[in-house]
Amino acid sequence: MRATRSRIITIATILLVIAGVLTAVLRVTRDGGGDSGPRPGSGAQQVDLAREVADFTSRFGADRGYRQPGRADRTAIAEGVGLLLDGHREQAEHLLSQRDFTVRTVFDRVSERRYAEVADRTDAAAAPRGWGRVYVDLDHPPRWSVQIPHPVADLGTEQLGVRALRDSPGGTMVLAGAHRKAGRGNSADVAHRRDTVFYAICAELARRGMPGVQLHGMAASSAPGYDVVASTGAGSAGRADGRRLADALGTQGFHVCRSWVRDCPLEGRENMEGRAADAANVPFLHVEFAPEARADGAPADRAATAVSEVTRRWATAGGGARVQ
Repeated sequence: MRATRSRIITIATILLVIAGVLTAVLRVTRDGGGDSGPRPGSGAQQVDLAREVADFTSRFGADRGYRQPGRADRTAIAEGVGLLLDGHREQAEHLLSQRDFTVRTVFDRVSERRYAEVADRTDAAAAPRGWGRVYVDLDHPPRWSVQIPHPVADLGTEQLGVRALRDSPGGTMVLAGAHRKAGRGNSADVAHRRDTVFYAICAELARRGMPGVQLHGMAASSAPGYDVVASTGAGSAGRADGRRLADALGTQGFHVCRSWVRDCPLEGRENMEGRAADAANVPFLHVEFAPEARADGAPADRAATAVSEVTRRWATAGGGARVQ
């Protein structure tokens, strides 16, 4: 009797092991292999983030696509982005939807990261409002931002922003939604106005202690003899980061005008996002790139590599909540 019972237990154990192996094999087969790298996860749409941004900005024009937001719009959208950064996605989606913004998860095939895309529903409409987009790294705690105030007008800066976002974890990219000349007067020039969605979002990030780097493009004649003008804007909290960036740019072969050493053109002292960062005592870098330094391909790759010398340090800093 004991022998029979022992054989039954042995057979049952073997069957359980076989069942476990089969389950694992089926799971690996279903998922496409056990060593296929990161997967998008449920609900994530696979994209090439550079292509997404290029398609979005391809609709920009100097004579169309901007409507000035009201205070309530600016406040609500910035608050919605803040809720998203805090991991309160459902609340963020509800608040943002009230301002005709959407939130979707995309999986960038190049960086193999998930990002939350916060986008204006009117982007593809006949008369877009031009209030911009935000991309938030969902796989790491939010630590820093890259800001693109003049996409298309400062040619190539939007793609340089994508490179920077991909190079370091924990990034948030804030992208203006219109050409800087699209609105009446300078109403769409988000680097020089406080009454924009772009400013409201960047100010919210600064309030949370997130350092930021703002990327601009200058004409080759603006700073003769220099490829890049590096500045800390209105404040000095980013001085050490500015030195680090300038050194990295020099290593990459760029000639840099350092605004904390000498007078440089286009230092961004009047930049509104820089002023918000200064008020919060948060590091802020204002960087102007000559056309050759932001040209697609190797030059932009070298520029992004230099920027990542700073953003990777920011990525390892304390603070920040994990976004869900």
